[in-house]
Amino acid sequence: MTALRVVLAEDDVLLREGLASLLQRSGFAVVGQAGDGEQLLAAVREAMPELVVVDIRMPPAQATEGLEAARTIRQEFPETGILVLSAHAEVEHAMELLASGRRIGYLLKSRVADVQEFLEALQRIAKGGSVVDPALVQELVTARRRQDPLAALSEREREVLALMAEGRSNAGIARRLWVTEGTVEKHVRSILAKLGLPETDEDHRRVRAVITFLEAR
Repeated sequence: MTALRVVLAEDDVLLREGLASLLQRSGFAVVGQAGDGEQLLAAVREAMPELVVVDIRMPPAQATEGLEAARTIRQEFPETGILVLSAHAEVEHAMELLASGRRIGYLLKSRVADVQEFLEALQRIAKGGSVVDPALVQELVTARRRQDPLAALSEREREVLALMAEGRSNAGIARRLWVTEGTVEKHVRSILAKLGLPETDEDHRRVRAVITFLEAR
């Protein structure tokens, strides 16, 4: 089998050399190395590798130079696999990258310590797949919960709120759910409290709760 050709871009020379050594021992052909975005683009254009491994933050500003280079590579060489490494789970940057399609991956640098997992990620990307670091998945789930105003509600409270949105009274909700009206009243009080809807003279809390429910759908 022909060795997969890889270009490495990492400004930490020790880490870059370590990755190069690891890949060469594992049957990959490291055909280029770079310490910044410009060097990376030059190496890719010259070597035409199947894979690129790039740090998201590179000189001169240590901002998103690696990500910007990855965008350019994706435009010029759409069949080249790209694995972006990052010290932290940066959701916005990762989602922009992963939205670019197949042959793409995002891993935390700490994941490289698991050699087998790292090598399998590269193989998966080279075959047309995508790789997402588990830490990023967790960050996305957490962010979604933070943004979801209904996240604090229990399943039963969501059912009650959905029936409220249909315009049902507490008595009507009780009949639908086969519970007492008092139980429904307790659920409604809990819903209003969890949604942070204090009593005011201007707003009807029940209506505001329904609006929150409809906006979150």
